[in-house]
Parts: sequence; C-alpha cells; structure tokens
Amino acid sequence: MTDAHPVHGVGVVVVAAGAGTRLGAGIPKAFVEIAGRTILDRALDGVEAACPGASVVAVVPPDRVDACAAVRAGVTFVAGGAARSRSVAQGLAALGDGVDVVLVHDAARCLTPPEVFARVIDAVRSGAAGAIPGLPVTDTIKVVDDRGVVTTTPPRASLRAVQTPQGFDRAVLDEAHASGADATDDAALVEQLGRAIVVVDGHAAALKVTTPADLRAITHHL
Repeated sequence: MTDAHPVHGVGVVVVAAGAGTRLGAGIPKAFVEIAGRTILDRALDGVEAACPGASVVAVVPPDRVDACAAVRAGVTFVAGGAARSRSVAQGLAALGDGVDVVLVHDAARCLTPPEVFARVIDAVRSGAAGAIPGLPVTDTIKVVDDRGVVTTTPPRASLRAVQTPQGFDRAVLDEAHASGADATDDAALVEQLGRAIVVVDGHAAALKVTTPADLRAITHHL
C-alpha cells in the first residue's frame, strides 16, 4: 500500500484529550492553532487523507465533544479519561464491529505523512500483532538510577524513537486494554501480553508537539 487507497476494516483512534500543560497555551493542546487551523483539525485531515474510508474516532476533553461534533462530519467524538490508556479505551469502545485493524494516533503528531500510516497497516495486515513507526536514535542514551548515576549504556543501534500511528490487530488491542493498566503507549500494553511488535520506518515530519519550540518547528514543515 504505497498510495492512499480506500481502506476497509481499519479504525483510527485519534487521541486529543490531553491538557498540554508543557505547551503553556492555556487551552488543551489539540485546540491550539497552527497557521489558522487547530492541531486536531490538521491531524484529522491527515488521517482522512491517509486512510480514506476508515472509521475515525477522536477522543477529546469532555467539554469539547459537542462543539467538535457540530463542526466536523464523518468523525465520532468521545470524551477522554483521566489517563491516556483510559482515553484510548474510550475510543476503542466507539469503533464499529467491522473494524479488525486499529491505529492509535496522537493528534499532536499532526503532520505524519500518509506513507507512515500505510507501512503500519501493511505490517498488521501481514500478520503482526502490532506495528509501530520509529526512527533510529542519534544521541547516546544513558540509563540512570534514582541518584542520577549511570547504570548502563544501551547499544544505540538497537534503539528507536517511537512515533504514531501505532497499529494493532483489534482483538489483541482489546485484550491489552482489558487489564485496565496504564502505559505511555499502546505498544507497551501489548508487549505485556507477550505479543511481538514490529517497528516500521517512521518519518521526521511526524514530530510531536509538546513544547513551544516544537510548535515553532512544526510550523516550518507547513
């Protein structure tokens, strides 16, 4: 799948319920504007371009659900939970029965190119329980203890900086979320089941907006 052809049986959960305190904008991060459009709108535009025909659910702050639904057709909006994993679970519950591949995507990675979505879907369709995009790590990474003392230096060649969308067989992801555990990403929950996750090529444009510096950087990609 190299171009954005209609997809069948694919659902996308777009996570956009975070407060974004590190961005310091005074409003939820997904509703900050970049060149006249919100981060969430840009993320949804990207999902719809990359996965035409997919079922799309956006998880937003509870007080934003009705306003979002009023202005954006073709997307189901649901309220997020107190933790990221709970928000994803809310989005999963809103997907229809015809979905067998689920992508979980951070709205904050609003410029992720279509080819990244394609690589993730292809890997899951080829039999992987889960697939995540990643980039080789260029910095040396140190593991430290609670005193700040270095305990080990993992080989850089084996490390990847992970992005989204992360894709999964739906049954596997449902099982992973059934535990109610929390994690920084869905792949970690699936790993706890003992299922193998494959890494596909990510993209530098899939930068996550977290800080004001990220916001400035992502504007240069427009």
